[in-house]
Formats: sequence, C-alpha cells, structure tokens
Amino acid sequence: MARVKICGLTRDADLRAAIDAGADAVGVISEVPVDSPREVDPAAAAELLAAVPPFVTATLVTMPESAERAVELVRMIGPDALQLHGEWTPDEIRYVRAETERKVLLAVDADDPARAEELDAVADALVLDSTDESGAGGTGETHDWERAGDLASRLTSPVVLAGGLTADTVAEAVRVADPFAVDVASGVEFTDGRKDHNAIARFVANAGREMELA
Repeated sequence: MARVKICGLTRDADLRAAIDAGADAVGVISEVPVDSPREVDPAAAAELLAAVPPFVTATLVTMPESAERAVELVRMIGPDALQLHGEWTPDEIRYVRAETERKVLLAVDADDPARAEELDAVADALVLDSTDESGAGGTGETHDWERAGDLASRLTSPVVLAGGLTADTVAEAVRVADPFAVDVASGVEFTDGRKDHNAIARFVANAGREMELA
C-alpha cells in the first residue's frame, strides 16, 4: 500500500479533511517563484502545519532562492519534513539536511532519470513529478508510470509518485509504478486550491487498493 501526501493545503478545513481521511503526510506551499493559488505566506504555513497531529508528517514545500533561505524557512515554519523544488547541488542538500535536521525530499522531473540518480545518495526521498522549465512541480500533468517504476527500482531513496494523479487514477498508478508514496494537489481540488473533501477521501482509499487490481 502506498503512503499518501495531500499537498497544497491553504485552509484549516482542508487540512482537517486530509487528516480525517487518513493521509500520511500533508503539504503546505510557501515561497515559490511561480504563480500558484496554493501558495501561502510563511506565517500562514506555520499556523497550518502547527495544527498537524503526531504521526502525520507536516511538510513544507518550497522553492527558495538559496539553501540558506531554505534553512531560515524551516526555522520559521517548523515542519517535520522539507520538500525542495528547483536546481540544487548535492552539497547544498547536505547543508540543508545538516542545518535543519529534517528529512529532505527533492522534486525531480520524471523524464530526467540521470538527475534522480545524481541526487539519490543525498535525498531522503525523491518526488518524481512533471515539472515546468523552472523546476517547479504542480503542473497537473501525468508521466509514464512504467518508466517511473523502472527508475524507482534502481534508486535507493524512497520514491514519491506525483504529477496529475486523481482519485480515479491513483490505484492504477500505484499498481504500475509501485512507489513508496503518492502525492496529490490539483487532482483533489474544486478550483484555485480549494480542496474537494470527498475526492481527498477517495484518493486516500484508492491508493491502498493496488493489491485488488494486481
């Protein structure tokens, strides 16, 4: 059964819905250089993540201008884990991990396996996503799940499958790619970052049904 992260949360009600549905992790987006209805300021991010109960991983998703700023954001917001998008060197990741003492997830384009392999040794997990030219995820576009599964089998880091997943497709994605976890944002929304609570519940339930389909 794949673990589930519900990402791009902006409201208390949506956060509670994700937790009540049984999500293993929740994500709040702050300081990204792209226009996103899911972005909140650091103060709001800190308030949202402070409400996450034990045994659910509170994740800060960000694309800061430097490794030093990433560290500052972790100290300001206080997440359990940090998910970084953008171009990072292995040395920068080592610095962030050492300074924050947090697990660091790195988003990589699913069509760039060499990049995933380069970062495999320094990441706590790799998020395989469909990214734009800036390296940001959240495009809502799917990618080749079979290729993602082949890549995951070669990596030592846990792989989080992201990119265009919905409640209707996640079971098949898990069956094909066999990831450690799945990550969804736009796939469980009404519009503009507002979550569909029914879709969240279905997504979490369906992510655990891959054995029935195998």
